[in-house]
Amino acid sequence: MGFFDFLLWMLWIYLVVICIWIFVWIFIDIFRDHTLNGWAKALWIIFLVVLPFLGAIIYLIARGGSMAQRQARDAQAAAQANADYIRSVAGTPTSSPAGEIERAQGLLSSGAITQSEFDALKTKALAG
Repeated sequence: MGFFDFLLWMLWIYLVVICIWIFVWIFIDIFRDHTLNGWAKALWIIFLVVLPFLGAIIYLIARGGSMAQRQARDAQAAAQANADYIRSVAGTPTSSPAGEIERAQGLLSSGAITQSEFDALKTKALAG
């Protein structure tokens, strides 16, 4: 086996891995798409199994744009859920500045913070 044969084998292995990755990604997209009903999903799956390369090319041409939109929407929803979780765990207020000042006033009246700390919290709440 020469160097050229080695490079050719590497190219074929690369193409096989890429094809498998594309097929898996298309199958995932078919099952995550809520706009397709069950029959349409079944027809796409049958088409991809019977004529895999032609089916993949047609799917990417016909639904590639919506595929990217769905992925972006899912990523945005995941980021929002992550941000909401972090806010809930951290205990940071998500209310208006008036709510933050009211919370700080409660801390001041209970003696948990001093007047200067209250003023700093009030300034911070009004600033942003």
